[in-house]
Amino acid sequence: MPTAIDSYEERRRHPTGSASERTRVLTTRSVPPDESLEYWHDAVFDTLVGMDIATDGRTYDATLRTDRLGDLRITTVQADPGQVHRASRFIARGDGREVFVAVQSTGRAQVEQDGRSTELRAGDIGFFETLRPFRTTFPERFRLKIFAVPCQLLDLPDADVRQITGRAVRPSEGLPALLAPMLERLADTSESYTTPTAERLAESVIDLVAATAADQLGAEPAELPGADGVLLLRVKTYIRWHLSDPGLTPSVIAGVHGISVRYVHRLFEAEGNTVCQWIREQRLRECRRELLAQPPGSVSLGQVARRWGFAGPAGFGKAFRNSFGLSPTDWLDQVRAAGEPC
Repeated sequence: MPTAIDSYEERRRHPTGSASERTRVLTTRSVPPDESLEYWHDAVFDTLVGMDIATDGRTYDATLRTDRLGDLRITTVQADPGQVHRASRFIARGDGREVFVAVQSTGRAQVEQDGRSTELRAGDIGFFETLRPFRTTFPERFRLKIFAVPCQLLDLPDADVRQITGRAVRPSEGLPALLAPMLERLADTSESYTTPTAERLAESVIDLVAATAADQLGAEPAELPGADGVLLLRVKTYIRWHLSDPGLTPSVIAGVHGISVRYVHRLFEAEGNTVCQWIREQRLRECRRELLAQPPGSVSLGQVARRWGFAGPAGFGKAFRNSFGLSPTDWLDQVRAAGEPC
């Protein structure tokens, strides 16, 4: 007989775990074995949404790490076999307002939602709607990376969301082949990004998730990024991940993506920009955000400039003045005096 833990409302104990400013790690190994399943139920509720959890044993070995990047909440779960059930009574309490986009890193998952069932294998992507019941069975130890996306940011009607749940999105080609490894990497490296960078990366990922969902729904080709559009998304994401590298050049970008420098320039020309100009704009944007976020006098212009890939304060100051008509110091004084956001 499986051991089941439910009725969270009957008893709630806050899980504890090590955490950085954004990141929290919770593990059943922090409590006695006979308390592990109850602890895990509370951890899942506290981090994701309310669900019943059933296993074949009375102890459970599981760990989750959660981080927030902009509008994305990222949770990596590694756990023993078991079953989770998002039942109607949890939904009635209103604790779910997001779509879960999950990457099956290891193991398998048997998913049921909206009258459909499928199996997620390693590398597959699955969509879960938290406002409706779902059931997932993990027949073996697994690792799952879950990206919680606010429903409104996907810009999809509820009826459309219902059409993409309970399906396995295979990353063999097209947008899924770009999205799956991007999600994997972002989940693994989320702690390494400063908050401004994390927010920019989250925007790119949410855009790509929305495009992938539209693709799965059979949107008209004109509404989806074509081959060049997908490649441009990939290039821009790479650039955002490497803004701090002063050696980030069109030739480096071309080499990483296996295309010519001419092709890189053509991708950006299609949207009325140049690759160097776009890199400079992103660096300036991050510099402005960091300068405004830091207490006055706590960081020098040179430190901020070099952190975002400028050679030093002189080059940063010139680029800033050319773009905004003011020196960084004058702009910062003006914005702080007006109390305006950057």
